[in-house]
Amino acid sequence: MPETVFFGQIIHSKSFDELETISNGFLAVCDGVIQGIGNFEDFESWNHECKSSLQEVHMNKHQFLMPGFIDCHIHAPQMPNIGLGLDKPLLEWLDTYTFPLESKYRDVEFARKIYQKVVRNCLDFGTTTACYFATIHKEASEALVEECISQGQRAFIGKVNMNMNAPDFYIETLHDSVKNTEDFVEFTLGKNNKLVQPVITPRFAITCDESLMKSLAAIAKNHNLLIQSHISENLNEISFVKELFPKAGSYANVYKECGLLTEKTIMAHCCHLENDELDIFRNTGTSAIHCPTSNSNLSSGLCDVRRIQDSSVRVGLGSDISGGNKVGIFDVMRHALDVSQHLKFIKQQEIKGTGKLAPTEKNSTYVPMNYKNVFYLATQGGADSLSIGHKVGNFIPGKEFDALMIDTSLMPIIDYEIESTRKDGNEILDKLEKFIYVGDDRNIIEVYVNGKEVKKNK
Repeated sequence: MPETVFFGQIIHSKSFDELETISNGFLAVCDGVIQGIGNFEDFESWNHECKSSLQEVHMNKHQFLMPGFIDCHIHAPQMPNIGLGLDKPLLEWLDTYTFPLESKYRDVEFARKIYQKVVRNCLDFGTTTACYFATIHKEASEALVEECISQGQRAFIGKVNMNMNAPDFYIETLHDSVKNTEDFVEFTLGKNNKLVQPVITPRFAITCDESLMKSLAAIAKNHNLLIQSHISENLNEISFVKELFPKAGSYANVYKECGLLTEKTIMAHCCHLENDELDIFRNTGTSAIHCPTSNSNLSSGLCDVRRIQDSSVRVGLGSDISGGNKVGIFDVMRHALDVSQHLKFIKQQEIKGTGKLAPTEKNSTYVPMNYKNVFYLATQGGADSLSIGHKVGNFIPGKEFDALMIDTSLMPIIDYEIESTRKDGNEILDKLEKFIYVGDDRNIIEVYVNGKEVKKNK
């Protein structure tokens, strides 16, 4: 992308509760990095060496610029199964649908064909950064690395590890799992691509023995890598983990004792974390990834994001394809809002017909999340969770330009020609709220990663 200055409506998050909106502003990008942002009238006096070479892009009244979406938890090989098996609980779903599909990625050509579509779909839906699970297959995982580099997506990619409690057709030995992971890390780092990095990926404690988890923790420490896995998604899963590791005391402590919980660790789901597990997360710097669509689809549970944040734990959002059935993070935001409202009902209302299952402890002060909160989780919150909040997530000068241009006029249901009734005159908030609640990929007309345009609607 040439050196560019955008003029028009701009919105980004400063924190969980703070949005910055600029109704008539400028955002200047040079060499893929944000150099300046402010009100239109300030551009005249803005002084920068690249100013004279900037190409101007003027957005119309229906358009606004926002940071790119960050999907902190997505299973790339599961995309062909999206919408299937969602009538089953987690462990049965894995055995019936997921493991058989993932085993097919031993065929590298099959993997390349699928991954080309996966990355394209994610970019089209505005996911500028994705944290991917691949499969146990080293060559197929390398194919996903190459595809992300080819299409220009910012990505963390993990070769999955599992050496127990898995089908005979989809399992590794301890030696092969460790050796192939080391080779995959070297392959990915050897690409010298700043956008695509390896992430250490034990599937979860059920499928990894203690020796494997400790070996993976050592690889992560040696290369200063991100670690990703699952935790406390499903009650039966938690019970199984406690049977496998009876001395650990808790699910979180299994990972902690193996060295897998660090300030660069993200754990998906977190529906049923105990208070002492939240303490472990806070003390180790581990982040929680909220996957509301998947948690509902697979009957796993309701994750209370506010409870996690109150424990000073970072939170991001994940589509969790194909447990989740929505590629777009805007859909995940909607489901996060639904879950938060449902938690309010449970905490504040006597739900009729529940009998003995009715909650006994009420919380009249519980405040559900709003659209501004989930916008943060989908952008800066996700970046912070992935330890790249200093690089992307909002439009602070010095950060890399990962962004979406939204056009609300492309779906009439969003942008009727009506006079705003907002007392603060901040009409861009109306556009953002409508996009979050009813928008889709048709409204995303341009996608930028590190200043490079990777999608443009014709």
